[in-house]
Amino acid sequence: MRFLPTDEQSDFARTLRSLLGSAQVPATVRAWADGDAGPGRALWSRIAGTGLFALAVPEAHEGVGLLPLELSLGFVELGRAGVAGPVVESAAASVLLSELADEAPAKRFLPGLARGETSATLTLPGGSPYALDADAATYCFTVSPSGELRLTGGAGGAGGTSGAGGAGGAGEPVRSTDPARRLSLPPAGGELLAAGPEVVRAAEVAGRWARLLTAAQCLGVGEALLERTVQYAKQRTQFGAPIGSFQAVKHRLADTLLGIEFARPLVWAAALSPAPGEVAAAKLSAGEASYRAAMTALQLHGAVGYTEELDLSLWLRKARPLRDAWGTPSACRAEVLRSVTPPRR
Repeated sequence: MRFLPTDEQSDFARTLRSLLGSAQVPATVRAWADGDAGPGRALWSRIAGTGLFALAVPEAHEGVGLLPLELSLGFVELGRAGVAGPVVESAAASVLLSELADEAPAKRFLPGLARGETSATLTLPGGSPYALDADAATYCFTVSPSGELRLTGGAGGAGGTSGAGGAGGAGEPVRSTDPARRLSLPPAGGELLAAGPEVVRAAEVAGRWARLLTAAQCLGVGEALLERTVQYAKQRTQFGAPIGSFQAVKHRLADTLLGIEFARPLVWAAALSPAPGEVAAAKLSAGEASYRAAMTALQLHGAVGYTEELDLSLWLRKARPLRDAWGTPSACRAEVLRSVTPPRR
């Protein structure tokens, strides 16, 4: 079996990497953390031009189909570049709307999401109660445990104007390890879009996609951290030699690389076969690999790694929140165990 991306998939990833490499992403992330979403929205539009967001939308609603593998490849690049914003949540919301039997919400929201003209954040039962970047997203969707899908806020919902800024009724933001991840409780009530068992089923599917794409983001973050740490280890000298020439440093970097490379095929396998256990294994492996890459980067950079002026800090602060987003390590381990443990009779 040739378990590698096709030439077309690789070209898509390279195109996205080239675009992000010239987009001054660190500056947009710092602006996003300061509450200025303008540069981030401009970057969002450029990313949408590659067709990335259309990969989570069916062709019937101006997308190119639900393509988890191609979308995962793209989200690795978003993680590598450190892109801020509810990118995972927008894709998961698109999947949620696509899975509903009632096509009215899909017709209303999916074309704008596919074109990147709008964005969305999302909360689902069993996940975090906090919505990511509800003050900047166009729409804020929530699914209740009883199976009610509501439009509860966002810059274009609950009385807002599509594409405009504003809190849209979002609660007071809570502090996060990553300043570019603004979390808030979505407001109660809102417009009821759908209800019933189909919403619960659609939410389960959307949750798996969110977990998969977060795993892909973690993989990209880990790659970025390792790449920057290797470069620094070649430049920094101790006792007249680059620290990268020391055996202990080589071992630490090699262990970090192994963690990332072992996580990669799990992410691709989950994208090809997004069963709950497969997705949980990918998220667990990629999340832990990314976090270990952050710890390695911090140790080998020393005190300079703590400084906010260094771009490395933007990725360091993402590793822990992304590891826990859409499935903590313990939750993912439990899901993996459920998938391999035969039911009792």
